[in-house]
Amino acid sequence: MIKPIVVLAEAVQKNQPAVLVTVVEVKGASPAKLGAQLALLGDGTRVGTVGGGKLEASILDDAQATLKDGQPRLCHYRLAEEGKDAIGTLCGGELRVFIQPYFPPPQLVIVGGGHIGRPLKIMGEAAGFEVCVVDVEPGRADVPEMEKVNLTADSYVVLITTDHVSDEAALRISLKSPARYIGMIGSLAKCHTILGHLQSDGYTAEDLERVFAPIGLDLGCTSPQEIAVGILAEVIGVRWKKVSANTPIKPRRMEKQPA
Repeated sequence: MIKPIVVLAEAVQKNQPAVLVTVVEVKGASPAKLGAQLALLGDGTRVGTVGGGKLEASILDDAQATLKDGQPRLCHYRLAEEGKDAIGTLCGGELRVFIQPYFPPPQLVIVGGGHIGRPLKIMGEAAGFEVCVVDVEPGRADVPEMEKVNLTADSYVVLITTDHVSDEAALRISLKSPARYIGMIGSLAKCHTILGHLQSDGYTAEDLERVFAPIGLDLGCTSPQEIAVGILAEVIGVRWKKVSANTPIKPRRMEKQPA
C-alpha cells in the first residue's frame, strides 16, 4: 500500500500542489489514530485515511481550504453531536490534525532581460521564485518564445523589453492568461499608448486594470539594480496582497486608464 508521504514526495517532485494531513493529538475514543496521515493532491487524489466517515469528511473540507488559500492549519475536532468543533458523531473523543500545504514555487517570467533583467533574475531566484527569462527579437509584433511559457495563477510577468512593439505583443499574450501579476516598464506616455491600443481592440477596463504600468514601486530609484529591487518588491507585495493604492510606498500606476 502506497504511503501518503510517498505520494506527497512525488507530487512535490512534479511541482504539483498538495497537502499532508497528520493526526497530532487524540483524546478519548476516536477512529483516527495518532500519527495517521492523508495526502490530498490538487487534482483531488487522496491517499491514506484519518478515520473515515464524518470525521474524515470534515478534515477534508479543511484540507481543501488549505489547497485553496495555501495557509497551514491546526484543526480541532470533537466527536460529539453538538457544541464547538462538533462533527455530529457519538464517539465522544477529540483530536487535532495539522494540515501542511506544499506548493510549487511561484513563477517569475522576465520578458526581455537586459540590464534590469539580469539583477532581477538573481534576486528573484534568491526570493524563491522559479525564474523564466523570455528572449525577445526587437521590433517584432509577436513573441514566439512567450507562447511556449505555461502561465498559471501563480505566475508574475515582468515586461521589460527594449521597444514598445515587443512589450505590447507580450502584454496581449499575458492578458489571455490567469497570471496574478503583469507589469510593464515605460513612461506614462508609452503605457497610455499601449493600453489605448488594447482598449481600441476590445479589451475591457477590467483587463487593463490588471496591468501594473509603469512597473515597480516608487522607491525613487534610478540604477538598473535599484529598479529591479522596486519591481521585485511590487511583485512580492502583490503576491502577499500588500500592495495597493493605500500602502505607504505606492505602485507607480497610472491614475486612470485611457479614455
